[in-house]
Amino acid sequence: MWSLWAMVIGFGLDLLLGDPQGWPHPVAAIGRLIAALERGLRRIFPATPGGERAAGGVLWLLTVLTAAGVPALALWLCHRVSPWLRLAAESVMCWQILAVKSLRVESMKVHDALAAEDVEGARRAVSMIVGRDTRRLDRAGICRAAVETVAENTSDGVVAPLVFLALGGAPLGFFYKAVNTMDSMLGYIEPPYRDLGYIPAKADDAVNYLPARLSALLMLAAGDLLGMDVGRGWRIFRRDRYRHASPNSAQTESVCAGLLGLELAGDAWYHGVLHRKPAIGDPVRAVERADIPRACRLLYVTAALALAVCALARWAAVRCLL
Repeated sequence: MWSLWAMVIGFGLDLLLGDPQGWPHPVAAIGRLIAALERGLRRIFPATPGGERAAGGVLWLLTVLTAAGVPALALWLCHRVSPWLRLAAESVMCWQILAVKSLRVESMKVHDALAAEDVEGARRAVSMIVGRDTRRLDRAGICRAAVETVAENTSDGVVAPLVFLALGGAPLGFFYKAVNTMDSMLGYIEPPYRDLGYIPAKADDAVNYLPARLSALLMLAAGDLLGMDVGRGWRIFRRDRYRHASPNSAQTESVCAGLLGLELAGDAWYHGVLHRKPAIGDPVRAVERADIPRACRLLYVTAALALAVCALARWAAVRCLL
């Protein structure tokens, strides 16, 4: 039950505080570990497709063991002192694992820049939350990119972490964040990451498979609570949920596109290379600046439903074990 309460408290802290600027963050430390391991392993393994895939597998294993093992050891030591100290420490860890408020804050920076007619500032703001090149984006492209990011990260940044927190507390939550961070840093199909990032990318697909689908269903429920067109959301979800190179990313994007009546995705530039990608959703209307806060409302209601589902599941599991 300590981990259950820590998850609830951490969720509340995230809603109140988000990610305070200037504070050390464990996910940033995971990113530095990945970068250091990449440099070291590239020197050890041969620069061949097979050698780089092997290096990627070793990197993945070392990263997840460290990311889960360090907090597990820290919580064990805290519990030796006092269960209340463990609760406090795990609550802070859960807060750092979740990203509800920060996702809203960063996406609303895009909205506010567009409201001020600062298109270049909006490009800079959206570049902080997407992996694509943003220099070529017009106002509609900027809005579309922000909405897509909120939709996709509703799963990656909120629902999936809650699922892993419910399954195994903060250590498993950090395991998930490590897997997700490796995919963000290494999971590209262009050199120099095509082979090194192969295993991290496939592992991310595997661990997100069920959470992404749960996220989509919860987002549909959130859309119903917000009075959106759930019938269209369900239809677009059923039709377009696999229109992405990842088996997971379009799950929530398709729901969001259907609920808002937008066409999302499509061609995008990454590292100077144009990637042809299918569109998701129907252009019932043109995307607009106001769609960013609409997507954020979907995010918040979906997050609340996910917390309720995960907390109830954790409570039921504990009751069965007792």
